[in-house]
Amino acid sequence: MNDYPAELACRATIFDEDDCADRRVLAEYHADRQIEVIDRWEEQVANVRRLRPAPDPQLLAESKRWAFYPWRSTLVSILGPRGFRALRLDRNRNLITAAEQDRLARLQVGVVGLSVGHAIAYMLAAEGLCGGIRLADFDILELSNLNRVPATVLDLGLNKAIVAARRIAELDPYLPVVVETSGLCADTIDGFLDGLDVVVEECDSLDMKARVRTAARAYRIPVLMATGDRGLVDVERYDLEPSRHILHGLLGDIDVTELSGLSSRAKVPHVLRVLDAARLSARSAASMVEIDETLATWPQLAGEVALGATAVAEAVRRIGLGETLRSGRVRIDVAEALDHLAEPDVQADGCRVAEQCAEHVESPASSDLSGIVAAAASRAPSGGNSQPWLIETEMDSVTIRLAGERTATMDVDFRASAVAVGAAWFNARVAAARYGMLGPVELREPDDSSPLAAAVRLTGGSDHDLACLYRPMLQRESNRHLGVPLPLDVERAAALSAAAAAEGARLQLLTEKDDIEQIAAIVAAADRIRYLTPSLHADMLSEIRWYENESSDSGIDVRSLEMDQSELAGIQIAKRPDVMKLLAGWGAGSALGNYSRDRLCASSGVGVVSISGHSLRDYARGGAALEAVWITAQQLGLGVHPMSPVFLFARTDDELQRLSPTFAAPLRQLQRDFRDVTHTKPDDVHVLMLRFSYAPRASVRSRRRTCTAIVSNW
Repeated sequence: MNDYPAELACRATIFDEDDCADRRVLAEYHADRQIEVIDRWEEQVANVRRLRPAPDPQLLAESKRWAFYPWRSTLVSILGPRGFRALRLDRNRNLITAAEQDRLARLQVGVVGLSVGHAIAYMLAAEGLCGGIRLADFDILELSNLNRVPATVLDLGLNKAIVAARRIAELDPYLPVVVETSGLCADTIDGFLDGLDVVVEECDSLDMKARVRTAARAYRIPVLMATGDRGLVDVERYDLEPSRHILHGLLGDIDVTELSGLSSRAKVPHVLRVLDAARLSARSAASMVEIDETLATWPQLAGEVALGATAVAEAVRRIGLGETLRSGRVRIDVAEALDHLAEPDVQADGCRVAEQCAEHVESPASSDLSGIVAAAASRAPSGGNSQPWLIETEMDSVTIRLAGERTATMDVDFRASAVAVGAAWFNARVAAARYGMLGPVELREPDDSSPLAAAVRLTGGSDHDLACLYRPMLQRESNRHLGVPLPLDVERAAALSAAAAAEGARLQLLTEKDDIEQIAAIVAAADRIRYLTPSLHADMLSEIRWYENESSDSGIDVRSLEMDQSELAGIQIAKRPDVMKLLAGWGAGSALGNYSRDRLCASSGVGVVSISGHSLRDYARGGAALEAVWITAQQLGLGVHPMSPVFLFARTDDELQRLSPTFAAPLRQLQRDFRDVTHTKPDDVHVLMLRFSYAPRASVRSRRRTCTAIVSNW
């Protein structure tokens, strides 16, 4: 059954129920009352079925296996090798990805010295950081070892390598473990090292430390070591530096072969240099004085051993994956870290939500007509509240120029900025009409000063319908509350469509649940791409104002996102470029679109404003229609949440490539799907998408730049 005598057995024997010979042995074991049988195979299979993403059918097709542990007289049912590995290591993802786990499975690691080495070997096995382990130690486990070796009194008197191998076998019966119970010597060290990728050295003997490194250097194998005082970790990359001095050169010029002949007293200076005596903890240094006096040997703690195992495991992972890890040493001092505890900054994450602001309508600071009209224009919406305009006033006119320096990646060829200028132009017309001074209006061709300009002459004239929108225009706001998806009645829908048509645009209004859910899926996928594309991610973060004391005359106050505490906590992760880079590399991150998906699915309707034509003037006309629809919706008691999928202002494959080189192809498909669901005409361009819901007032309103941004020319 097993090649080892009972006292040396350290491997499980695997039996396959589909194998005839194995079934006969299994029948004997099941009939033997001295053998405990544990069968939880069905539970394991059920857990495999619940894996995400859904497992390969071949995992579920593996036959049932049994592992027999002779030292326990126990037979345990287990999954087949692929299913067992997939399920056991599933909770590693994505700290270690499945692809990385497969790569690490090719590593062969040797551990020499199984006191401290026991915890390290077990850690490597638990994390799946290697495909095979070799263990070497000549010593037996004693009661005094149990302060740091994770074994039990049932293991006393057994070889330390056997104890570690058994524990690993009970963790993963498929992991090959080879033991060398005689330790290492000049005759066996080469055989032990041959074929290894990493060596972990945890010997007590200084001369054996030197011998292991000398041999490892000859084989170009990196050596790792953790020392149980102030988290000291050593890395020696002989694979990269085959001529590197062993132990960082701390032994000086001494001949390694002479070390074994030195007395304990003669070795002390060398040991102290290796341990870096000047940086030992006070307790360890004082304990050295007491060795052979009041202490029998060097003291160690289980916590320090576990810390060292954690550090060595990370080093092995880096070596196995080809990540940066240079030779040298470092201390990971937990005690010192605890001496520097500090209170967390409760505002550091920008998540503290203030009380709701009182409802207010900002009054124009200026008393002259052109100033009032300019102030109204400045209340227009814009992408990220960037306010991409320069407003010029004269005695009888107001001109809104597109400020190209306020563009962003999604603002392809200033199209989003043109929409904002058009909305500001609409507001200016409303204000002029309110005071009976609405004269000729125009959208001008590009000139040297700006790609687009919109002008309103203040020369007398009225428009009752526009004038009635003045106060509602000043009250217009973005409402990102989740809202309640009550039905949108026919009268409201007709009024919204009429508002767009009055400005020469079209509103495609989606109110059916299936249509809204399709749009939600498209926008969520586009949002994921926005997070995972570095330039788009950086632009998005630059728009958000995180702190109450942060300048907020532009950008989006984080409170206006109307996030609950869970969403606010999540955005702290989503802010991090390093996290986004990993998610992009893994092809993951679908949850990044949940904010938009949840809100769209809670909508009464989704409106997409579109207009024919492709020039900036056409986009500006669309912006005017957008503002008209928005104001009308709020008059009708609806909350309005503007949403702009990443692809909205891109018209060609090249432009999608500029937006996101990595995700251009999926963006193109999402754009096509979006046009299909919204029934967009071939010659029409999208201006913006508005989400309508029944919701409470917004917590805060976006602010605007001061009137110093308005230039008076009279």
